[in-house]
Amino acid sequence: MKKYDENFRDLLITETKRRLFEESVTRLKKCLNQLTEEETWYRPNEHSNSMGNITLHLCGNVRQWILTGLGKQNDNRTRQQEFDERGPISTKALIQKVDNLMLEVEKVLDSITSEMLLEKHKVQVYEETGLSILVHVVEHFSYHVGQITYFVKWCKDIDTKYYEEDLG
Repeated sequence: MKKYDENFRDLLITETKRRLFEESVTRLKKCLNQLTEEETWYRPNEHSNSMGNITLHLCGNVRQWILTGLGKQNDNRTRQQEFDERGPISTKALIQKVDNLMLEVEKVLDSITSEMLLEKHKVQVYEETGLSILVHVVEHFSYHVGQITYFVKWCKDIDTKYYEEDLG
């Protein structure tokens, strides 16, 4: 049974990295690089977030769920600040923030054991398994990258060509 647990752990970590690093982060950076600073911080109304805010929110969420929840780092997140920021923070600085975070995330992902996937971990006010934390982070990141993608397509009238290599 131990070998099965290790295989499952390896497959889950590999897939989490693929979905997070190769798909979502790559798409996020591609989108941010299409926008001007003004577009990155544009809000159509007070109930909407800018793409800069969503990027800061993604960093806060991943830091809290993976680095704090699984990596047992101190939780110093102030979630509301992610949405209150009005910028401008440059695209370069936002992308650097994401890149630096992902270096830390990769270290935590590499340290996860099969047991940690089944154990409960405290995140915000929740008790979540390691498996649940990874699923949450991947889907949450993907969801918000979808919002950013929609905004870029709307704002720039472009095809993001995420699947260009598949068009043959």
